[in-house]
Amino acid sequence: MKQSQLFTKIQREAPKDEVSKNAQLLIRAGFVDKQTAGAYAFLPLGLRVLNKIITIIREEMNALGGQEILLTALQNTEVWKKSGRWNDDVVDVWFKSTLKNGKEVGLANTHEEALAELVKKHVNSYKDLPVYIYQFQTKFRNELRAKSGILRGREFIMKDLYSFSKTKEEFEEFYEKAKEAYKKIFHRLGIGEETYLTFASGGSFSKYSHEFQTICEAGEDIIYVDKEKKVAINKEVLNDEVLNDLKIKREDLKEEKAIEVGNIFNLGTKYSEALELQYKDEKGESHNVYMGSYGIGPARSMGTIVELMSDDRGIVWPESVAPFRVHLIEVKSQKSKVKSQAGEIYEYLVKAGVEVLYDDRNLNPGEKFAEADLIGIPYQLIISEKNLKDNKVEIKNRKTGEVEYLEYNLEKISQFFK
Repeated sequence: MKQSQLFTKIQREAPKDEVSKNAQLLIRAGFVDKQTAGAYAFLPLGLRVLNKIITIIREEMNALGGQEILLTALQNTEVWKKSGRWNDDVVDVWFKSTLKNGKEVGLANTHEEALAELVKKHVNSYKDLPVYIYQFQTKFRNELRAKSGILRGREFIMKDLYSFSKTKEEFEEFYEKAKEAYKKIFHRLGIGEETYLTFASGGSFSKYSHEFQTICEAGEDIIYVDKEKKVAINKEVLNDEVLNDLKIKREDLKEEKAIEVGNIFNLGTKYSEALELQYKDEKGESHNVYMGSYGIGPARSMGTIVELMSDDRGIVWPESVAPFRVHLIEVKSQKSKVKSQAGEIYEYLVKAGVEVLYDDRNLNPGEKFAEADLIGIPYQLIISEKNLKDNKVEIKNRKTGEVEYLEYNLEKISQFFK
């Protein structure tokens, strides 16, 4: 991508109504655009990052045996009435509307009911189970406040996986695999070291559920962390009984603010009972299907990365999710050959499969470097007249600030970024 053709422009100032660091930086750097409170459009740079996060999550869900589908956001109210969750006193974040024929509809805030109703059409026998189904789907939640940028939205993408098992034991076996898959995901996203498996309220079917909480000052949750054991406890459930269960001492815990980037729940037979989702065993006897749910917000993960990995100059993307691997910056004088040689490097890297954003614009060096730091691509490849006279190119690591020089050799430059 040539930066002169990039659809977005850098903004010098953050919007005055944005208080969160992630929104300020992402808007200024041209990754997202605020459409209305709690709803953000993803622009070319932002969509590249979001899609890379989604790809990492998808790969780990597929490795678990998950099968991807896409459900509708528009929901049949009758399905939700069966579980009791159409009632605003039970779920208070619904976006509801009325069709021209007078029928009520809602925009899904989650999909347990809808998917259980779908699975009912395809699961009859024990031979059909277990099955693991997931999606990346837009959710809608009528949040009272939405002031945390893409960390908490009224419209957002959610990866939700649902497991359908014959027994509690079969569910628990998969649940443990899902825990490990989530740990892999957050490490691949670059936030694994700051993210803790966190014990939270388990609801009706288990003593605990599990959240994945990333320590961050922008977080809305309070957790208590045992860094030695790499586990945490949500403030809501911290008591002597929990400490005894987990064999943790209160004095070993440190209070931290955190962002919930993922969660996994034991749903038991709550939704299968409400929606009559059953299977027949070897003897022909009917049983309720045992369910679990497993959520991650790709956009929330993106916002968390920005909150954690930024400095006073801008964003510092991990290589795994950066919009491009290399930011090629030409620094030219009017009569130099910098432009032709930068163009030559650009074409070679693109053909070699290296992702490059090429700053070919006619701006002064200071502007280019400031904007490059704000955008936060891992490597800046700087082509200047001074370096070319020495037959060299300059490579700057955005994260560490370290600079090294390579011989002006297309193959060697390409190999450096492979």
